[in-house]
Amino acid sequence: MQLAKAITLPTAIALIISSMIGSGVYKKVAPMSDTLQSPMLVMICWLLGGLISLAGAISNAEVASLLAGTGGEYRYYRTIYGKFFAFLFGWANFAVIKTAAIASIAYVFTQSFHSLFPLPELLPQWADINIYGWFYPFQNLSVKLFTVLVIVLLTFVNIRGVKLGGEISKLLIILVLVGISTIVIFGLSSGQADWSRLSQPATGYVSLGWSGLVSAMFTAMLAAFWAYEGWNTIGYIGGEIQNPNRNLPIVLFWGVLTVIVVYFLANLTYLVLLPVDQLIEIKRSTNSIAAVEAIKSFWGAGGGYFISILILVTTLASTHTTILLAARTYFAMAGEGVFFKQAAVIHPKYQTPSKALIYQCIWTCMLVFSGSFDQLTDMLIFASFIFYGATTFGVFILRRKMPDAHRPYRVWGYPVVPIVFIVFCIILVGNTLINQPREALMGLGLIATGLPFYYTWRSRDVND
Repeated sequence: MQLAKAITLPTAIALIISSMIGSGVYKKVAPMSDTLQSPMLVMICWLLGGLISLAGAISNAEVASLLAGTGGEYRYYRTIYGKFFAFLFGWANFAVIKTAAIASIAYVFTQSFHSLFPLPELLPQWADINIYGWFYPFQNLSVKLFTVLVIVLLTFVNIRGVKLGGEISKLLIILVLVGISTIVIFGLSSGQADWSRLSQPATGYVSLGWSGLVSAMFTAMLAAFWAYEGWNTIGYIGGEIQNPNRNLPIVLFWGVLTVIVVYFLANLTYLVLLPVDQLIEIKRSTNSIAAVEAIKSFWGAGGGYFISILILVTTLASTHTTILLAARTYFAMAGEGVFFKQAAVIHPKYQTPSKALIYQCIWTCMLVFSGSFDQLTDMLIFASFIFYGATTFGVFILRRKMPDAHRPYRVWGYPVVPIVFIVFCIILVGNTLINQPREALMGLGLIATGLPFYYTWRSRDVND
């Protein structure tokens, strides 16, 4: 039995936009402002992050169009680098990259729900219990338990069919884009908007110097890349997209470009509505969301409710889509004998990788209790860019290894565009190791936990 080829081009574009637009469009401007202390630098950071993501996406598109199939990069890496590296990617997705993304976005959904409909406090006396000062599993316990419930329910929806999941994603992302467009139009045209704020740095701003500025920009871009993260996941359902060799490059380009425009305009709106000092206070308070405060500045309490509901819809859409897409990698791995065997099972009625979705659900729920939102996102971005760079380097390897293969799409600006993206990936990974070693080492440690599984499973790899 094969997975159903049920995904049309419009649905695929909706899925990639939905997987990328999450809580980052509302929350990340505050920590970026705290790091850079300058609205103009924040906007440059968003633009650079978007252009670099687009460079990665259009480079990835050449590989995707040539090697399209269920599992995305896992399939690509089997051809480019061999079984071991492909397994490391798939395990990294399971251990930290995609499961942490699902946990983080779902957690923000619940935080927003909690702000509108307060959840009862559970076991406050256990809140300070921790593991090595890194993990506080009982902090915000009611929020975490509700997050787990959301993940379980969305997993159940995705088990019932990719077509149903795609239609839900389309509906949710239309609501999201309409809501964000409303905020941008009314926010930028309101009397509260002050364009001079873009050129006003924070009180007490001190120039960082060239090396300090570069380091701060890369640190801030971790936040931007969390917002842009997810463009590669559309490749995971390559085997379920109609005419994937032609459609995947189209989906990647237009999906990422749409998200760049949305993020740029939304964050521009926040920065002209609120002074940078207030955004820094929002970051340090931990109890406020930048977008909520920005909209309340011109719509009052009603605006606060509007944006809170919009955050709920956005994070629900992003969580739902990431759950739908990510499990296809584990399904592909299990089919080749290098993952839990049951993950290769296809639901007899719905033709979905139901067991892979369940495995993903269980580990994601465990990650909900493991750490803070920012800790999880920094950890997954570090791990993601190791593999983003590897996929782009694969463009050069495949052109040498398979020079005569039919390529429905060739990366624009070759070889400059892929080289620029690879260099950036190297710098970002190195900067994270130096400036955020805890998150980097946690990410590497979780990836390394797959090694004993690999050496156990490789004996039954069907492609050996």
